[in-house]
Amino acid sequence: MLRLLLATMTILAQPTPEEAAKLRARVAAAPKLKLRKTELNVKPPRAGWELGFVSSAAVDRKGRIYLLQRGLTAQPVVVVDKNGKVLREWGKGLFKIPHSIRVAPDGSIWTVDSASSMIYKFTPEGKKLLEISVGEQPKRNSDFVGTADITFGPDGRLFIADGYGNKRVLEYTADGKRVKQWGEFNLPHGIAMDTDNTLFIADRENGFVQHFTLDGTFISKFEGLGKTFSVTIANGALWIGAQPRNEPNGAPGWLMKINRKTGDIEGAVASTGHHSLAVLPNGELITGVRPNQILWFRN
Repeated sequence: MLRLLLATMTILAQPTPEEAAKLRARVAAAPKLKLRKTELNVKPPRAGWELGFVSSAAVDRKGRIYLLQRGLTAQPVVVVDKNGKVLREWGKGLFKIPHSIRVAPDGSIWTVDSASSMIYKFTPEGKKLLEISVGEQPKRNSDFVGTADITFGPDGRLFIADGYGNKRVLEYTADGKRVKQWGEFNLPHGIAMDTDNTLFIADRENGFVQHFTLDGTFISKFEGLGKTFSVTIANGALWIGAQPRNEPNGAPGWLMKINRKTGDIEGAVASTGHHSLAVLPNGELITGVRPNQILWFRN
């Protein structure tokens, strides 16, 4: 049996105004990212077409922007160029609560559903290549009863944050066979693979970002960063989207650049309602915010 050193208790430490004040002071003292907030205006391809809440965004090597959205007139996956022109869309009938979209190292597109716990792999053109039915959803007083995010390890290994209710991390093979599960979290909402093949996991409700080996052995924990929704590795840094824990989801917060070794805030920019975070090679940031905006923080 694997010996796993688990660092997080599932008991939720209650957020306080004092905690939020410390976080605001910490962000205020950190360097400011030299980014200008703009909006990516997506041009409707037909009459009556509009985006809903963009739960997640990702960018591929060609600069195409993949949006996973919850509106009813557009299809769940919408691909746009940097000018907001819709290139294609797909996924009608596949999703209950679209939650996360990621571009894998091989260029394939992966989506995560937080109600059905279905994971889909697509080509960039929208052809479905693989589906994984995670299952085992718990009974909760919420429609959110499943997976939250996915990241990609060596040899095509898949690591899934099964956050809503099960509070665990799952490992699958590249062809969709489950290997194991591990972890003791409150709500693992975001997961990202570091360049040294270790994992960063955003435990949203506990306000932790934790660092693990691929077998689940605890390395370190960054506290005091607030309710962390998203986590991404890019340009040599850990990037997160967070807000104070004592405020409702969608409250004003920040997109932050975090030192992967120390947990220090190396840069921050104010943002509101962010749920995901895509980092471009030039350091620009794209995030979807409620109700139906796409913010682009540009150099």
